[in-house]
Order: sequence, then C-alpha cells, then structure tokens
Amino acid sequence: MKSAVRYSEAFKLQVVREIEQGRFESPGAAKRAYGVRGQGTVERWIRKFGKDHLLGKVVRIMKADEQTELQVLRKQVRELKNALADAHLDVKLEQAYVKLACEAAGIRDVEEFKKNTLGCGECTRRQGGPSRRSQCVVCTGGYESAELLCGATFASTSACG
Repeated sequence: MKSAVRYSEAFKLQVVREIEQGRFESPGAAKRAYGVRGQGTVERWIRKFGKDHLLGKVVRIMKADEQTELQVLRKQVRELKNALADAHLDVKLEQAYVKLACEAAGIRDVEEFKKNTLGCGECTRRQGGPSRRSQCVVCTGGYESAELLCGATFASTSACG
C-alpha cells in the first residue's frame, strides 16, 4: 500500500506561483520537476490557489522527425497553394486570349465557338451536326486555344501552322 503524501500550503503556493511566472510550461512539467504524485494534483492546486486560465493550456510534445514532417507538409501546402494560384491565372489568361482571338477573327459568340470547336464528335453527332472528332480536345489529347481558333477560322486557307 502506498503512503499518502501531504504537501504544505506554502509548497503548493510556490509550485503554482512558478507555473504562473512561466518557469514551467504546464502543470505536468511542474509535477515532474517536484516529483508530485497523483493524477491532477497540481491542477487542483492551480484551481484552488492560482489562475484557472492556466489549466486550458495546450502543450504539444513532438519528436524531431514529427516536427520535420510537419514542416515539410506545411511547405508542400504553400507550394500547392502557389501552384493553384498560377493555374487559376493561366486559365484566366487563356480565357482572355480566346476572347481576343475570337474578336480578331470576327467570331461574335465565344461560348458557341467553344461548344462547337471543343466538343467531342459524339456530342456533335447527338446534336445532329457533322462529326468534329478530329478537333475534339478530349479525343485528341488537347489543343491550345489558338490552334483551335486558327483551325476553325482558317481551315480552308491553311494560314495557321
């Protein structure tokens, strides 16, 4: 049977004061430093003699490799956010380029142009139109907007390379 340990009020106040002054990061650290036994003993002292706000303090203990992994993951998140921003910018530039190219080619309805030019032959056949499978982005693996525009506008003259 374990013997009960009784701590003096002066000792309890000293431990609580040192925690409040920041000497210890947590009640658990003070408990280990002074060899206090018992689950929640120091926390009870803080509730009784100190400031309650210290009880909610979160202490994160990590191994060095966990900290390194966390840093690597945070760096990857930053890089992915930057890549996503770049991709959004590329899409906006591409949309602006298609609009300007359509205006220069005399195409008034950009959305209709995209539907007709970027659509799959299967979609066009279902709509009753001629097959454009050779110009379908999905079937061909992708075209640049300029190539599609040149192909649609200057197909008969072969002006575009």
